Amino acid sequence: MKKITTSIIAIILGIIIIAGPALKIISASDLLGLSVLLLSIFLLVNGIGEIDYNTSKGLLNVILGLIMLIISIGLIFNPGLFSFLTALTIYLAGIFLIIIGLIIIIGNRDDKYGFWMGIMGIVLGVVYIILGTYIKNPIILGSLIGIWLLITGFLNFFQSKY
Repeated sequence: MKKITTSIIAIILGIIIIAGPALKIISASDLLGLSVLLLSIFLLVNGIGEIDYNTSKGLLNVILGLIMLIISIGLIFNPGLFSFLTALTIYLAGIFLIIIGLIIIIGNRDDKYGFWMGIMGIVLGVVYIILGTYIKNPIILGSLIGIWLLITGFLNFFQSKY
């Protein structure tokens, strides 16, 4: 039941991240902050649910979720921080996706869906860093996180069903 709930949360957060930029009513710092905030919520929920099954993976997800939560709150409520950390934030989000992917691969070595969730995290993290270097459009960057959440949510859902 926890995996299905986590899957549904990931899918909903992914849709919110992808659909949010289409509204064009929030600034770049708010958009990136919101994307990182939703990703941190997913990590916190997933980490808390995972602690029962894999303590080290669950704790790593919770710690990473807390770090990302602090960064996202700073981005949302302090616009000056965004201008200071813009380049760093782009790389941090990509690095976080890569770290999340590695955590998922380490925690799910025997599970084919878990392995692919981890690979997608690593690949999208690298793509995020590359695109963040050359394309400064927060809509594209936020959508990459949304895509990862959707893929992870669906793979998690299929994993719990079968």
